[in-house]
Amino acid sequence: MRRLRPVALVTLVLLALGSGCDGSGGDAGGEIRYDHDYLIPEGTGERIEAGERIDLIPARLDVKVGDMLRIVNQDDRGHLLGPFFVGPGETLTQRFSTPGRFGGACSIRSDGEVTIIVTEG
Repeated sequence: MRRLRPVALVTLVLLALGSGCDGSGGDAGGEIRYDHDYLIPEGTGERIEAGERIDLIPARLDVKVGDMLRIVNQDDRGHLLGPFFVGPGETLTQRFSTPGRFGGACSIRSDGEVTIIVTEG
């Protein structure tokens, strides 16, 4: 039951952000261009548990409306990145559609926080 709480919280946050992020990707040519592309390597969770300081994304991520974000999680556990949760072995893609400021806990930063600021292109 404890594992469901973070997932439920993330789901509520994503629903609240619905107008700011549309989750769509790609273009008519079939080629996807990611403006912000991050990889969570296998073993990241174990390294964090062992006390290693991990900073896989910046504390402040500045994006523009229309930008595409991709986070590939090759780890065997899920990770929280502000309003987003990326499950083990999953890839998150997100296109930002409106300006806004989104922040929250981040399991792949040593300070445990991330802020995403979306501005007009």
